[in-house]
Amino acid sequence: MRDLVILACTKCKRRNYTTTKNKKKHSDRIVHKKYCRFCNVHTDHKETR
Repeated sequence: MRDLVILACTKCKRRNYTTTKNKKKHSDRIVHKKYCRFCNVHTDHKETR
């Protein structure tokens, strides 16, 4: 039921994190504020396709 999604940094565009989400309940893209080790700051990480 839950699908694996990859989160990418909006600043440097690197794919840093993976998480799961239920695509039947939440069809839109998710955004989390997470730490990017390449930028050395907390940035928004968006779901990639």
